[in-house]
Amino acid sequence: MRNKLLFIAFALLLCVQASAQKTYPFRDTKLPDDKRVDNLLSLLTLDEKISLLSTDLGVPRFGIPHCGHYEGLHGLTLGGPAMWGGRTRTEDGKTLPTDFPTTIFPQSYGLGSTWDIDLVQKVAEQASEEARYYMQTLDNKRNSLVMRAPNADLARDPRWGRTEESFGEDPFLTAQLTIASVHGLQGDNPRYWKTASLMKHFLANSNEDGRDSTSSDFDKRLFYEYYAYPFYKGITEGGSRAFMAAYNSWNGTVMSVHPCLEEITRKQWGNNGIICTDGGALKLLVESHKAFPTLTEGAAAVVKATTGQFLDTYVPYVKEALEKGLLTEADIDKAIRGNIYVALKLGLLDGDNSQNPYLSIGKDPTAPAPYTKEEAHRLAREVTAKSVVLLKNEAPKSTNSNKLLPLNAGKLRRIALIGPYSDKIVQDWYSGTPPYETTILAGIRNAVDKNTEILHFNDNAMGQAERAAAAADIAIVCVGNHPYGTRTDWKFSPVPSDGREAVDRKSLMLPDEDLVKQVLKANPNTILVLVSSFPYTINWSQEHVPAIVHITHCSQEQGNGLADVLFGKVNPAGRTVQTWVKDITDLPDMMDYNIRHGRTYMYHQGDVLYPFGYGLSYSTFKYEEVKSVKQDKKSVNVTVSVKNTGDRDGEEVVQLYASYPESKVERPAKQLRAFKRVPIRAGETQEVTLTVSKEDLGYWNEAKQAFTVEPGTVKFLIGASSEDIRLETKTKL
Repeated sequence: MRNKLLFIAFALLLCVQASAQKTYPFRDTKLPDDKRVDNLLSLLTLDEKISLLSTDLGVPRFGIPHCGHYEGLHGLTLGGPAMWGGRTRTEDGKTLPTDFPTTIFPQSYGLGSTWDIDLVQKVAEQASEEARYYMQTLDNKRNSLVMRAPNADLARDPRWGRTEESFGEDPFLTAQLTIASVHGLQGDNPRYWKTASLMKHFLANSNEDGRDSTSSDFDKRLFYEYYAYPFYKGITEGGSRAFMAAYNSWNGTVMSVHPCLEEITRKQWGNNGIICTDGGALKLLVESHKAFPTLTEGAAAVVKATTGQFLDTYVPYVKEALEKGLLTEADIDKAIRGNIYVALKLGLLDGDNSQNPYLSIGKDPTAPAPYTKEEAHRLAREVTAKSVVLLKNEAPKSTNSNKLLPLNAGKLRRIALIGPYSDKIVQDWYSGTPPYETTILAGIRNAVDKNTEILHFNDNAMGQAERAAAAADIAIVCVGNHPYGTRTDWKFSPVPSDGREAVDRKSLMLPDEDLVKQVLKANPNTILVLVSSFPYTINWSQEHVPAIVHITHCSQEQGNGLADVLFGKVNPAGRTVQTWVKDITDLPDMMDYNIRHGRTYMYHQGDVLYPFGYGLSYSTFKYEEVKSVKQDKKSVNVTVSVKNTGDRDGEEVVQLYASYPESKVERPAKQLRAFKRVPIRAGETQEVTLTVSKEDLGYWNEAKQAFTVEPGTVKFLIGASSEDIRLETKTKL
């Protein structure tokens, strides 16, 4: 009997191999994509189709390799606090570490602060290179090429617990960086993708408390002009063909089953790829939203909405839905068609004769791993330095000295470095494990003379920080938030001003501002380094501390990147990506998704701590004049001259906002419509051309179901932030 079973198993194996090696039309790269997808769909069994409703694109019978998802918001994630590399790993009977090193960059919030499209694309390119490496290398092979990135959600409120995952509050800035990220992840080959960009989380997922049962309510104009805009651009201009449906509802209908998934994102925008649920969303659809009485009915609704991948248990419920007639095989075909298309674009359907240029990555055993290369380390350092936002830089009070920053390393005998994040890099919940970490302490040691003494303390226990500050030439205080807390309770954060997934912030106050006060009292030459995932209401510090900089968590080059700015090796040009309010009471109700009620720089009334788009430099820049305004059928080109009037080479983020004085509908007071981060040498003038798409000057016309550009005057406001407008010009459309 045993021999008979072995013979049957061997025969089945031969059949599988023969089937996998057989030439099918879906392997023919000369056929149109749709024909290839049609052919594979026609060959699949019902069980194979049901299997494709998971996150695995593989079909073993046809030799289509297993291929799942990675997280990748600021670098490929194969480790970190959430153990994305796996909780256990066994090879050849040995238990091995689950962390796989990858290049880790600043949080998405920090990437947004660079306002640098090319740089964000390079970050994504590095992540995609490493994903291919781990998919294809002979050692430590992993089976994923779908990247859950970027997060195209908008940080409409600084209390949102996942603010760190977003590029900011503005739809235009977020859209441009989303497009850049998609391009970097997917590559520039006309036929193949390096990895597949799966954007998160469609739509209006910016409250964590109650996210599994609440509804984000707003009108169609805000859908098209604000909340959906980055996703729209990510699909239509970036080329992404995948996104994750959010936990929440929109106007009472849960996103994983919302008709807009098919009617708008597929039919209008052209997403012919993956739509997946968020983790555990099927269960929440029934138990939290109470949208359906049973998991079987919920599963049927998800598939009928063309959501083709589940991120939780679904097989028994889909099978029961088929048995009860709630679902048909044709419904499944329609939902998984996009999954097959993504597999095709990744080259997974080609077989052994693929012309995919990305297949060579990781195949040379003598080549260094991508995360070990010096260019990856340099990129992480450059991005980190360019993400730093200089919020304040003045001379210390009661002194006649110059501005406190940049520091002169050669003149510092003793530095006091203080605070919980002075010698610790904390990875967030969507981080991987970097190959190394350079803390702020290490970065400063690298930047100063070997004889410079650094007095380091994490806190002010027994007055140690104050004594160190009093004895030092300069004091640097590094405080902020912990990105994921203790995680002992998923829905609880012990620090009210901390936030993370599943927990919104209950305070905007800086918990360690008392430490800043004590250090400043001991030494007027104090620099506050905010190491944080979001804004704080640091009104006292802004009034009293001479120098303040902001940097986010996670970068493996955090210390070197920050030190490059503090000591003047890099002239800062980072910009805020949110409006930093003065008080939590300046914000509308957390669940008010109508941003016209005072949200973002577009609608906020009153003074703010730091406006959107704000950031200082060690140089000064004069916006001299508008040189020209030219337009064609599709765009308006505005050229301005900007002079670096300082004594240091630097970069300026030139921002163009539009307002509509003759509009017949309600419009924002101003909208960002173009920007460019440009290097300008000291004393030189640069002509900067900002291109504005005419479609972006329109509003969503519900009657016409299209963006409509009104004839009449448009005013262009050009400057260094949303409130620091230096030049104005008008044009007729």
